[in-house]
Amino acid sequence: MNQRLRFASSAVLLAAAALTIPALLHAQGDADKTFKTNCVLCHAADGSGNTSSGKAFKVPDLRSADVQKMSDSQISDVITQGKNKMPAFGKKLKPDNIKQLVAFIRTLPTK
Repeated sequence: MNQRLRFASSAVLLAAAALTIPALLHAQGDADKTFKTNCVLCHAADGSGNTSSGKAFKVPDLRSADVQKMSDSQISDVITQGKNKMPAFGKKLKPDNIKQLVAFIRTLPTK
């Protein structure tokens, strides 16, 4: 009986992983695509802000301690409402896309 229970538990865990992992990878891919489409022009692919637009607008380095110490809510608010010269993306992006972008920003290499 214990062997059947262990087998059933293992099967359930494998099934859950098989359903969850592709969704997580898809979400990461969506965030990467959203970042490339909306953010790279100013923030650069690595988040450094080392682009001509980024330098002109004096955008922050997304990898910096100042940005990384912001709460998820604060970063989400900046993306949604804009700040300084950064436009608001709240009408262009869905809340889930913004949440994924925040998670993506957290993965950028730290400076």
